[in-house]
Amino acid sequence: MDNTNDLIKNLQSNMDEFSKGQKLIAKYIISHYGKAAFMTAAKLGEDVGVSESTVVRFAIELGYDGYPKLQKVLQELIKSKLTAVERIEVSSNRIGDENILKSVLHSDMEKLKITLEEIDQESFNNTVETILKARKIYILGVRSSAPLASFLGFYFNLIFDNVRLIHTTSVSEMFEQIINASSEDVVIGISFPRYSKRTIKAMQFAKDQGASVIAITDSYDSPLARFADNSLIARSDMASFADSLVAPLSVINALIVAVGARRKEHLFKTFERLESIWDEYQVYEKPDTTDQFRKSDF
Repeated sequence: MDNTNDLIKNLQSNMDEFSKGQKLIAKYIISHYGKAAFMTAAKLGEDVGVSESTVVRFAIELGYDGYPKLQKVLQELIKSKLTAVERIEVSSNRIGDENILKSVLHSDMEKLKITLEEIDQESFNNTVETILKARKIYILGVRSSAPLASFLGFYFNLIFDNVRLIHTTSVSEMFEQIINASSEDVVIGISFPRYSKRTIKAMQFAKDQGASVIAITDSYDSPLARFADNSLIARSDMASFADSLVAPLSVINALIVAVGARRKEHLFKTFERLESIWDEYQVYEKPDTTDQFRKSDF
């Protein structure tokens, strides 16, 4: 059993068949799944008044390999279901008030490690090929995913002259900007829990138009993945009310580098021209070599 919604429905529908101890566990999970997702079996048992072994056996009887598998399903559930207020409460219990810096950095490192282990190389390669062949590249990402879309759009604009970063505040505006997407084009949608309905609907529309669709998201169970020809999966997490998107950014960075490597000659000429423009218009701060030499004389 992997579907998170199925877990809650299963607990509710089978409540009468559970033992007294199991009922206590089931009721607690249904009412406090946000907290239960990050509790050890011992802590969950302590809070509901049963033994640790009862909690472990209950997870196995539900069809999971063990309690950690049940925990994983609960954690997937809360990413898309919790409100911002509930996220703050859950993350406060996980992190506490001390060592927040280390806790968040360690969590990000873990997400990068899992992403590296789980990402599909074939899907990544197919994505690169699809982008290189596209007549036009549309990039969608709103709310907390907007910075990811902007980062991808910024560098793709240096590599290609056919990129359109979709800026929007409504579904209708999104449709208006991708209305001409066709089978020769690619639409890249980026969204992580809590998933943006605007992005999902736009990707469905693009799919119906015949465009190639790429999802950059956190799971194959993500609503974006349903409409995608290829999905790049990167683990996200919630750091309190803020989303931790370190792993997704790393995957996007890899995508930029991979595409850039295939357009190396074009990219070289582009940056050669840009360096002259940057110097002429003083875009970047440059050290004063005269001052450096003067200082070295002393």
